Amino acid sequence: MRLALYTGLILAGGFTGLTPALAADPTGDWRVADAVANIRVAQCNGSMWGAVSWEKQPGGRDEYNPDASKKTRPTLGMATLIDMKKKPGVDQWEGQVYNAKDGQLYSATITPVGTDQLEIKGCVMGFLCGGETWTRVAPPIPLSTANAMAKGAPKPTSAAPKAQGTTTSGTTVATAPAPAPAAAPKTAATTAKPGQKNAADLVGDICLLPEIAGFAH
Repeated sequence: MRLALYTGLILAGGFTGLTPALAADPTGDWRVADAVANIRVAQCNGSMWGAVSWEKQPGGRDEYNPDASKKTRPTLGMATLIDMKKKPGVDQWEGQVYNAKDGQLYSATITPVGTDQLEIKGCVMGFLCGGETWTRVAPPIPLSTANAMAKGAPKPTSAAPKAQGTTTSGTTVATAPAPAPAAAPKTAATTAKPGQKNAADLVGDICLLPEIAGFAH
């Protein structure tokens, strides 16, 4: 029995043990083993999530999803690593992986190996397991602003500059504040931060995707 996931993971009877992982960050964009897609992994509200951030063949649809309302949804931006929690004492996260080939969820773990590899292991029915190695194609992603918003982080406030004054013969005379320095001219293009949506990146912060923000699949 073999099961090929959209992410490229192969679940087969024989599986070699994972290489011991170094302390590393699993966030970032990862190229799956068969190079058909990139999966963006980010920490969203305390769990690791992964979503398709690039497809070799654009325009894919989740046609095998058992939910009829999701059969036509794009696979780009679709969650594949679901609510993965860190295991105590090890650099490994466990949760679920979504298999777009049959529309089913399976138990899975992800384990960083060094800084540029991510091992993923999935199991069908708890015992038929297999895995592969993904390769990093983009740097780690800073903590999502969506997490800060969820935690109610206070927003910085700015106060109007106070007028300064000088004293002459016991009388205080107000003086105008010094003029603000001229703003630097804007450039035609800016460099996007890792995981930030822009013209070349249609997915952006995966924590803001409705599917992940709503903790539902």
